[in-house]
Amino acid sequence: MKKFLIIIVMLTACGRPAEKKWNLVWSDEFNFSGLPDSASWRNEVGFIRNNELQYYTSRRPENCIVHNGNLLIIGRKESYDSAGYTSASITTDGMHSWTYGKVEARIRLPKGQGLWPAFWMLGQDIHKVGWPRCGEIDIMEHINNENTLYGTAHWDNGSHVSSGGTAPCDVTRFHDYSVEWDRDSIRWFLDGSRYHGVCIRDSVNSTAEFHMPFYVILNMAIGGDWPKNPDETTLFPDTMMVDYVRVYQR
Repeated sequence: MKKFLIIIVMLTACGRPAEKKWNLVWSDEFNFSGLPDSASWRNEVGFIRNNELQYYTSRRPENCIVHNGNLLIIGRKESYDSAGYTSASITTDGMHSWTYGKVEARIRLPKGQGLWPAFWMLGQDIHKVGWPRCGEIDIMEHINNENTLYGTAHWDNGSHVSSGGTAPCDVTRFHDYSVEWDRDSIRWFLDGSRYHGVCIRDSVNSTAEFHMPFYVILNMAIGGDWPKNPDETTLFPDTMMVDYVRVYQR
């Protein structure tokens, strides 16, 4: 998810991807009812990052449940622990991670001041080297009431740097959000149309982070450094709906 930016580096993706078929290597289609599969997902718990307002709860159906073929991540305005809001963040950290591939999800998002849903990835070695040296790939971020999709890479080049792109998007409808990532580049797509790319060939501009395994995160933040706080117009509860998450490799 987007942090304070020290330097913004805009790069153009280099090279052409190999013309080989994508093969599905992992997915969650959410074709069941109940809590997310504990063999695939774990919960972040508490106050995690970015001065956000929500408390991320652990396997609480009020905040995260699979129903009617969709994963529902639900933000609520309620007193919980020391927070005034609750939500969920689920990750494949420590269970499933990949180096290179096509990572895709079909998602419908809420809109509202202070809402910050995201589908993104972090380098699996974050627990050893920290952020941003682990690298970060934001496949989809949305804030507030905008009709704008954000896709961004973050990494370390002596300090935090990033390269991001945007695309117009009515996020209240289901869309396919994806990246295609190989030895040469990371490319961002909305419904199959590319809108941004970053060159990582030969670890140019200190992009070695992006040649290591990454895990997936789905979350809906409330408040924080980027969207700021909800206001009287923000409706709660509100829900991020995920039809599927799929990972392909060549």
